Amino acid sequence: MTSVLTNRAAMAASATLRSIALLSNSTQLQASSGLRIGSASDNAAYWSISTTMKSDAKALGAVGDALGLARAKIDVAYQGLSSVIDVLSEFRAKLVAAQEPGVDPAKIQKELDQLKGQVESIAASSSFNGANWLSTDIDDIHDRTLDVTHVTSTMTRSANGFSALSTMEFHLSETSLFNTSGGGLLEPDSRLSLTLGGIRNSDNYRNQDGEIVIDRFNTLAGERARFEFDFTGPMTFDDPSDAITFDLVVDKDNPSDVAPPHDQGRTTSLRIDRAVVDAVLPSANGTIGTYQDYIRVLDHVLAPAGARAAQIIVSNGDGTTSPIHNRIRLSTSENSGLDGSYLEISGLTAVGVSASGLTNQQVFGTRGSGMTLSFSPFTVHLDGKSDDGVKVSFSFSANGEPQRFYEFDRSYVNALFDRDTGKVETVEEMHELLTSLIAADWPDVLIEVDSASTISIRTDPAVDRLAGGRTRIGFSNIDVSIEPLADLSFRAIDIATNPAMKGIYLNYMDTVLQKAIDGTATLGAFRKRIDMQTDFNASLIQSIEKGVGRLIDADMSDVSTRLKALQVQEQLAGQSLAIANDNTDLVMQLFN
Repeated sequence: MTSVLTNRAAMAASATLRSIALLSNSTQLQASSGLRIGSASDNAAYWSISTTMKSDAKALGAVGDALGLARAKIDVAYQGLSSVIDVLSEFRAKLVAAQEPGVDPAKIQKELDQLKGQVESIAASSSFNGANWLSTDIDDIHDRTLDVTHVTSTMTRSANGFSALSTMEFHLSETSLFNTSGGGLLEPDSRLSLTLGGIRNSDNYRNQDGEIVIDRFNTLAGERARFEFDFTGPMTFDDPSDAITFDLVVDKDNPSDVAPPHDQGRTTSLRIDRAVVDAVLPSANGTIGTYQDYIRVLDHVLAPAGARAAQIIVSNGDGTTSPIHNRIRLSTSENSGLDGSYLEISGLTAVGVSASGLTNQQVFGTRGSGMTLSFSPFTVHLDGKSDDGVKVSFSFSANGEPQRFYEFDRSYVNALFDRDTGKVETVEEMHELLTSLIAADWPDVLIEVDSASTISIRTDPAVDRLAGGRTRIGFSNIDVSIEPLADLSFRAIDIATNPAMKGIYLNYMDTVLQKAIDGTATLGAFRKRIDMQTDFNASLIQSIEKGVGRLIDADMSDVSTRLKALQVQEQLAGQSLAIANDNTDLVMQLFN
């Protein structure tokens, strides 16, 4: 049907032309921007993903910058530590030269002082953007939460859409030569545990060769009752009536050691006469000529009664020993079956001969089942490797009972006293620590605070009545996991003032030189990881950009072809509109 009021053909042509115009505009926008999806209205899902990933790519670019900054810091520290190794090697060579006889230590010390200054200068100047990994200011350089520096490595995005930065850790204790609070590679270790609150007598000491020796024992042992006298002989028993008689009392209780009742010991009446001398010294013709002979005779009569006679052997200080001439020691054998340790000579009489130094005497043995710890505060430090920190272990035993092993660390101390410092600060805390460790295994051992600085550890005298050589108490096999620790300072080396320590200084330089080498190796390994991470980060950015391109980039060949097609369609639609309008005009002419 043909209508003069409504030109349906023109309307269709116009609609087609508008549609082509819209497609043409969209295609021209893709051609000009290069994007298939340029806004959320194009494809909300892909636009959202691409926008997020573009943001991540920018963040990874910032990570790359951070890695570059970290690499610069490492390069400076690496160069500084490498230079320090060269100086330390020269320093060590000077110490080797100082070992030669006739070398003036004062002159070499001047060279050493200059080398020390050079090391300090290198350490102070090895800084990049305010970061110095050779000269540090850390409260506790062995605290893994304080000595750590973080290097941004990458950015990650979890499945729930949250992003986070990942970091790599480097612990400055590996490279710090000098630290303001101590503990640097060229400084005394700041983690000396001292006496561990009295458990041991000292932390360490140096022997005559300069080697660090660890004090691993703190025990107290009782001693048998004994006394000594000097032989004044010779003694000759000519007549059968010649004799020395006395009473021997052994192993009565010491009232100051144990509560009543007190055993009065075992008493034996003894006699030395010609028959005894002949039995012991058959070729001596009744004469006791030397102190060795007197020891043999005395021991013969004393042994069945629970005592012994012996010579006294002393050290000469060179690894050899010698007896003290004419000195005789008498002691209880502690085999009487009694608890005490006691020796008494009483009622001594000598008829026809001299007692040759033997006199009435009495003595108690010492009780070794109690000791006093001199407390001083100490810290169970971090070891630079774990949160639990340094491990302290020891064995404890009393009166020959099998030893039992105990161990505590920083975490144990912190949990016991509800703190995070690892410190045992008071004598009461030390009492609590020891009680928590050993009391359950040793119910008969009393652990008590004696004063503001001492703790008593002893067996209960109501249960343990032993005295003398059978009694012993204390700590052994004491071990601190990080010992021995360096106790010398590179800055304090002075062969002019301390020429006897040249060998010790040389050994020390071997140690610190190896530490510096280890630190440089650690830096090198970390630098390699930074390089690998940098390469990975760059590759990751490229991969993200490619992935985003696949989502939103326009196919320019397809866009170009489509744009040309739309231009042709637009021309055809325009021609169709013109034809439709012309047809209406022809119809209208029929009515003119």
